[in-house]
Amino acid sequence: MKLYNIDVSNRQLAISIKHEQSMSFTRFRSIDYNYSVFSAQHFCISQWLKKFTTKNSRRKKHRRHKDVTLTIHYYIYLRANVAELNKTIKVGAVSYLNTKPLLYGWKHGYVIEGAEVMEAYPAMVAQMLLNNEIDIGLVPVAIIPKLKEHFIISDYCIGAVGPVASVCIFSEVPIEKVERVLLDYQSRTSVRLAQVLLKEYWNVKPVLEGASEDFRQHIIGTTAAVVIGDRAFEQRLQSTYVYDLAEAWIDLTGLPFVFAAWVANKPLPESFINQFNEANRIGLQHIDMVVRENPYEFYDLKKYFTENISYDLNYEKRFGLQLFLKKIKDII
Repeated sequence: MKLYNIDVSNRQLAISIKHEQSMSFTRFRSIDYNYSVFSAQHFCISQWLKKFTTKNSRRKKHRRHKDVTLTIHYYIYLRANVAELNKTIKVGAVSYLNTKPLLYGWKHGYVIEGAEVMEAYPAMVAQMLLNNEIDIGLVPVAIIPKLKEHFIISDYCIGAVGPVASVCIFSEVPIEKVERVLLDYQSRTSVRLAQVLLKEYWNVKPVLEGASEDFRQHIIGTTAAVVIGDRAFEQRLQSTYVYDLAEAWIDLTGLPFVFAAWVANKPLPESFINQFNEANRIGLQHIDMVVRENPYEFYDLKKYFTENISYDLNYEKRFGLQLFLKKIKDII
């Protein structure tokens, strides 16, 4: 028997499903009150409903139901696609230093059966999630409104409760003298955050321009740029002015910031989510090992993983996330 969580009329109903490769139909029985609509992703459904007992149950064979006012037994036949039931859950992760603790467990023997991990830069992972090429991704949170449905499935994220160090506006002049800002192509969230802060925090209106791969060489004169990820550490050593976007957000709102979260584009089994959280937790419990495995000359990774990045997706971060999504609603 396998346990699946299936959405029934916007309620969660745990259903035991017995299936075999040779069966063309899977049959199960659920007992509940007034579930008139059944929808379950990945199943072709035909329903046959039959009322077995009512308030006025007759004669001896129904006496055992005398205290039941109304009981409906649903017999639902699912055209079982066993391959779909057991399909691989594809996970998209970000290939930045800040994800190393979250991926440590995956790379050191912690295996979730039926899961497959691939890595790319944030905007690419986001696009794969939007295209349904993956089932879950560590994605820039700015893409959440673009998903038909979304589920933040993990207790962990890429967040900040102070300066994040790796998401900044870099320039050669003070921010009030900047005339043009190049926007990093690798993350939608950082770009949207920069737009919010330029308007609401710094009260400036520079020209905003999408950047190409070699954009950092154009940070000269009154042209600044949003640079994120590992490249930001290198840029910190080159630019005269560094404006940390997480620090500015916290100063503006008093709330922490979430750059990326583990977001699914479909419901996933609770058992998978529990194992997924455990996989994330392992690396956070072995930060020293993560640092040793990733020697880096441009920044102190122990400080980065323990002071700059805040991985727990707690209530305050969720509140900050909702505020951010509200602020960017008009600019998506």
